[in-house]
Amino acid sequence: MPLHSTLSGRSSGSTKAIDTQSDGKSFEQLRQECLQKGVLFEDPDFPATDSSLFFSQSVPVNIEWKRPKEICDNPKFIVGGADRTDICQGQLGDCWLLAAIASLTLKKDSMARVIPRDQEFDHRYAGIFHFQFWQHNKWLDVVVDDRLPSVRNNLIMLHSASNNEFWSALLEKAYAKLHGSYESLKGGSTMEAMEDFTGGVGEVYETKQAPNNLFSIMKKALDRGSMMGCSIDISSSAESEAKTTTGLVKGHAYSITGVEEVNYRGNTVQLIRVRNPWGQVEWNGPWSDDSREWSYVDKAEKYRLQQNSTDDGEFWMEFEDFKRNYDKVEICNMTPDDLTENTKRHWEVSMFEGSWIRGSTAGGCRNFIDTFWTNPQFMLQLEDTDDDDDDVCSVVIALMQKNRRKLRKEGLDMETIGFAVYKAPDEVDHLGKDFFRYNGSKARSRTYINMREVSERFTLPPGKYLLVPTTFQPHHEADFLIRIFSEKKAEPPPPSDPEEESKEERGLRRLFEQLAGDVRKQHTCHSIINLMDVDNTGKLEFQEFKVFWEKMKKWIMLFLSFDTDRSGKMSSYELRTALKAAGMQLNNQLLQLIGLRFADDNYDIDFDDYLTCIVRLENMFRVFQAMDEFKRGRVNMNMMQVKPKILIITLIPNLAFNVFGDFI
Repeated sequence: MPLHSTLSGRSSGSTKAIDTQSDGKSFEQLRQECLQKGVLFEDPDFPATDSSLFFSQSVPVNIEWKRPKEICDNPKFIVGGADRTDICQGQLGDCWLLAAIASLTLKKDSMARVIPRDQEFDHRYAGIFHFQFWQHNKWLDVVVDDRLPSVRNNLIMLHSASNNEFWSALLEKAYAKLHGSYESLKGGSTMEAMEDFTGGVGEVYETKQAPNNLFSIMKKALDRGSMMGCSIDISSSAESEAKTTTGLVKGHAYSITGVEEVNYRGNTVQLIRVRNPWGQVEWNGPWSDDSREWSYVDKAEKYRLQQNSTDDGEFWMEFEDFKRNYDKVEICNMTPDDLTENTKRHWEVSMFEGSWIRGSTAGGCRNFIDTFWTNPQFMLQLEDTDDDDDDVCSVVIALMQKNRRKLRKEGLDMETIGFAVYKAPDEVDHLGKDFFRYNGSKARSRTYINMREVSERFTLPPGKYLLVPTTFQPHHEADFLIRIFSEKKAEPPPPSDPEEESKEERGLRRLFEQLAGDVRKQHTCHSIINLMDVDNTGKLEFQEFKVFWEKMKKWIMLFLSFDTDRSGKMSSYELRTALKAAGMQLNNQLLQLIGLRFADDNYDIDFDDYLTCIVRLENMFRVFQAMDEFKRGRVNMNMMQVKPKILIITLIPNLAFNVFGDFI
């Protein structure tokens, strides 16, 4: 299992952002160069061309890329403070992003991080701006030039209600660059952008099955600086952005900007303020801008809640009407503080990364029991119980698929993902099919869904658990990140103490420490000879062949036991079990490489490739043994029966290691 990095749940905001420009230069370096040369920045990484707009369609109108100073006389980056009314949707279907930006304007500390205030049109202006976004546990600094798509001097994408204000349009451009194009931003979840603005963790509430204290949860979330959005479900694409008789829009992302209680005719009424990113089209029911309910509210209170009340897309609703009309509420918290409590916890965050690779670790959900067990498996140990409960450990698990928007131009989109948590047996490496056939999960995601991230909150007894992240269908490939938030640190089980390691483990450890980074090669066609040629003649003698034949019979029987239909092939997903039966236990990374090298389009491995694979692995393990003997001083190099020239030892980022022969 990969090792993990741990950080405080509150520390991510102070992390220095990584420069992302292809030439490696920072925003300040690029701006200074432009000022010295007296030129305006033109971004080679995101040029002012059609390819930056669309990847699957032609540009429908004659678009000109214009700088703000070409559009108006006195452009400003921000006019009178960045406000949610500065966000008006253009011709791009990215209301989910705009709803998140509107929520961002209510969170000033996060706003200052995403939109650095060291850029203006009247001071050190060089046609370059920059923004910072959180992506897969890293903060990235994204620079853009200020050429914006326009038609007849009007911006066609996100724009401000003030025609000389440009922070929101430039922010959208930077986010489009991050994902490859403007078109990549069409359709999405508000939660996705809210997490990218904060590095926080999201939770989703279905209003029809919400807890009784949902209003309290939402109010506390807003008070604590959390960001919130809401939406109305659709049953078909035909309903998308269809307007209801009450002025609401289906399949459309709204931001929640206020949660209040008012006195109305002697009773307390719970109100929710919602904003439509279109900047218009509002709720026309009770508590809407001009409804009669406001005439029964204290004038001072009415003024406070209805300041500048115009047709700006923002409106109030009674909470019960809100629940009847909206289906989903998304809340992005900086840390997963329990919103039902008054105390603020200190959360620890554990990170795991991995991949679903077809033919080896893309096993699909539990419906596909024959391959489910091949998915990546992560062990975690919950030891310390919550401060306020001696019996359980609070944990939030968030599974995120990586880079899917950027891959849209290659015909890929969000995978349908989910996860399950199992109580792990004491002695475990990688659990096989039988374990999952006869043991149910202790916790799991409520559903499989094609969103970037799936997150759930659990309370589990202390113990050792196995987390299995999956796509819904097998054979679907993607990279993923897992964040595990716990009140007390969730640890992977510690590695065995040196005195508890097996002989093979001790040999691998010593060899690894001695030779990490060494690269030695051997042609595949010599694998069998190098394995059995004990007298170094370059060919097999009869006695050597007899020894090899005994091994060969064992390998043939092993292959036949997995080739159940006698097709001459075995499933690459079964390779782990076959190799383990042959006495070879490999980690996920090595199995993935073997699957990529030997499996065909149907995820099968024929006998010839199976034999090549197993012979090379056998040869590799012989090298381990010989090197171990040499290190122990029991044999000198000249007496070695195996020539140690086929070894590749590679350090991988998570500090685990692969030992691999010449497979690639």
